[in-house]
Amino acid sequence: MNKSRLMEAVALGGRDDDGNAPILRAKGKGITAEKIIEAAKEHGIPVQQDSALVELLGQLDLNEAIPEELFEAVAEVFAFIYKLDRKMGERKTDQP
Repeated sequence: MNKSRLMEAVALGGRDDDGNAPILRAKGKGITAEKIIEAAKEHGIPVQQDSALVELLGQLDLNEAIPEELFEAVAEVFAFIYKLDRKMGERKTDQP
């Protein structure tokens, strides 16, 4: 029987005490994941799908700093968000 996987989501934010690593702020599966994504969209926070990264980050405890091994992957997510923010800012300034 082919069971479909539950939706999973994580939310990152802030920095650890040293100011170096982002923190895992929320994680969940199923309805909880849907609520995390819904809340992000309601607050204008970009959402990126990366099931492999979500699976790795989902193993962390809440409010735990992202381990150094995942810095590069997480940096790619933040670069994606930065580019989206810039594009959205450009669109707003282009409007009369």
